Amino acid sequence: MISIIYFWGQNLLPGLKLNLTLGFYNQIVECVFPQLVYMESGNENRAWADFTQTMLPAYAYHSKQLWYEAGNGEELSQLAAAEEENYQARQEQVLAENNKAKKNLKGDLNSEEGDSDGGDKTGSESGAENGNGSGSDGSAGEGTVSGNGGSTENDGSSSEKSGQESLTQETSKNLSANSLGLVKQVEINRTKLQDFDYLRQKFYQIDSSTTIGSSQLNVETLLGKDMTITKQGEDPVILIYHTHSQEGYADSVSGDLSTTVVGVGDYLTELLTEKYGFTVLHHRGCYDIGDRDHAYSNAAPAIKEILEEYPSIQVVIDLHRDGVPESTHLTTEINGKKMAQIMFFNGLSRTTTAGELKNLPNQYLEDNLAFSFQMQLAATEYYPGLTRRIYLKGYRYNMHFCPKSMLVEVGAQNNTLQEAKNAMEPLADILALVLTGADQ
Repeated sequence: MISIIYFWGQNLLPGLKLNLTLGFYNQIVECVFPQLVYMESGNENRAWADFTQTMLPAYAYHSKQLWYEAGNGEELSQLAAAEEENYQARQEQVLAENNKAKKNLKGDLNSEEGDSDGGDKTGSESGAENGNGSGSDGSAGEGTVSGNGGSTENDGSSSEKSGQESLTQETSKNLSANSLGLVKQVEINRTKLQDFDYLRQKFYQIDSSTTIGSSQLNVETLLGKDMTITKQGEDPVILIYHTHSQEGYADSVSGDLSTTVVGVGDYLTELLTEKYGFTVLHHRGCYDIGDRDHAYSNAAPAIKEILEEYPSIQVVIDLHRDGVPESTHLTTEINGKKMAQIMFFNGLSRTTTAGELKNLPNQYLEDNLAFSFQMQLAATEYYPGLTRRIYLKGYRYNMHFCPKSMLVEVGAQNNTLQEAKNAMEPLADILALVLTGADQ
C-alpha cells in the first residue's frame, strides 16, 4: 500500500524533487511503523534495512541511488561498506556452487597426486558478514606491539628451532619448508593453473557484483610477485586489525572482546611473534559499534595513521568472522585438532554495473591478488581442507593501503572460539611460508 502511495506521488507531482517525495514517504513510514523507526535509531539498522529491502523495495532502491549520486569518494566508500553486507540473497546459490567445486577439487587432488593425508573436508561458501557478539569500544591508537623477545614455543624439534632462529635475522629469505618443520601434503600441478577456467573454478568464488578476467588471474603474475618481507629491527612488520571487532562466535561472551574475532587476532599475534619471530602490531580498535555499515570508512583514517607512524609495516591483515546459514558448519580437522575453515577475500574496485570504481582506486590490487593466491596455494598444499575458495567482490575494503594487504574470514557465527583459534596455527605456518619465501 505504501509503495502504491509512493509511486502515485511520483506520477502526480513530477515537478517535486525525489528527496522531497522520499521525505513524505518517510513520514508515512514513521506513522505506520514507529517501532521500526525506533529500532533504526536504537542501533538496529540491520532490521530496518532488511525490512525495507523486502517490503519496500522502491524506497530501498531510491535511498541507495540518492546516496550513490550524492557525489564524493567518502560517500561512495560508505556505500561500498553497506553493500559489503548484502550477501544473504545469494546464500543458497553460493553454497551449492562451493560444495560442487570443493567436491571436484578433492577428486582432482586425489586423482592427480594420490598422496594427500591432510583430511580434506568440504566447506560451504557464503558471503554475509553478519554481526554476532558484542564488545567494548576502542580508540584509533589502541593496540599492542609484540616482538621476538618473548618466549618461543618449542616441542623439541630441531627443524622448528632452526626456522625460528633464521626468522630473527635481518632478512627472512633463503629458508625452506623443512626448516620450518612443515611438510607438503599434496602438489598442485602448476601447468594446469595456467588454464584460466581451471584456476577460476578451483580457487575462486566470484561474487555476482563483480567480474574478473585472465589478465588479472594470470598464474605467472600471481606467483611471480615477491611476497617476502625483511625484518626492521624491533619495529613491527605485520599489522593485524579488525574492521568488524564485534563479530563473535557461538560461545562468545557479550562485552568481552577477547572472546570475539579480536581474541582470535590475539592468538595469531602470539603465534607469529613467539613461534616465528615476527614483530606484530595488533590494533584492537573498534569501528563497527553503532555504525556497522560504515565500519570500513570509520577504520580507514586509523589504519592510515598507523602505517604512517610505523613505515616498517609490510603486511596488513584484516581479520573477520563470516556469517552462514545455521545448517552450515565451516569446520575441518588437521593433525587431530578440530578447527574453523578460513577464507581469503579480495575487493576488485570494480562492479558489474558501474565498471571500474574510479573513486575507490587500488594501486596495489595486483599485489593483493598475488598475496591471497600464494597463501591459498600454500594452504591447499600444506593443509588441505583448511581454506574455502578465495572470495572476490566489488569495492575496495581498505586493501589499498599496503601491497601485502589481506582480508581473512575465520569460521562463522556457529563455530566456537576455540575452533577459530585453532585455525590460527596453520594460518601462522602459511604466513611464515609465504613471507619468508620458504616454499619457493
